[in-house]
Amino acid sequence: MLPPMVHVGIGYDVHALVEGRKLILGGVVVPHDKGLEGHSDADVLMHAVCDAVLGALGEADIGHFFPNTDPRWQGAPSRLFLNEASRLVSFREGKIVNVDATLVAQQPKLSPYIHQMKVNMASALGVNISQIGVKATTNERLGFIGREEGMAAMAVAAVELP
Repeated sequence: MLPPMVHVGIGYDVHALVEGRKLILGGVVVPHDKGLEGHSDADVLMHAVCDAVLGALGEADIGHFFPNTDPRWQGAPSRLFLNEASRLVSFREGKIVNVDATLVAQQPKLSPYIHQMKVNMASALGVNISQIGVKATTNERLGFIGREEGMAAMAVAAVELP
């Protein structure tokens, strides 16, 4: 029998900023004058993490499992997507080793909210907070993120599989 092997997945997501929506990042409502546009709660951070975990499993992306054409996911909290990704890891008799993610946003300053984002994602994935890394950076006023037209997130996940 082969020893367990660590599989790595990468996730990326981007959403436009729009008036009239709450800004939800890592399951935290962040005070801001705009929120992210999307079918679900548009949590760009959780979406990138979900794609990273799914990628480590060799699965399709978040849109395959939770299509934006399905009314069941209208306004859904992205925590549900992480719950499902974690369930798929368990189904494969694997375990999430760690997740590391970076939010890219010009404004608002996100450092006061990062700990709670980590708590929320660890809970949704069923792992210890020490297994979750979250960082935030700006885009140095360059491009659509720098012009505050949207936000992006990237993530990597390591999953041990038998």
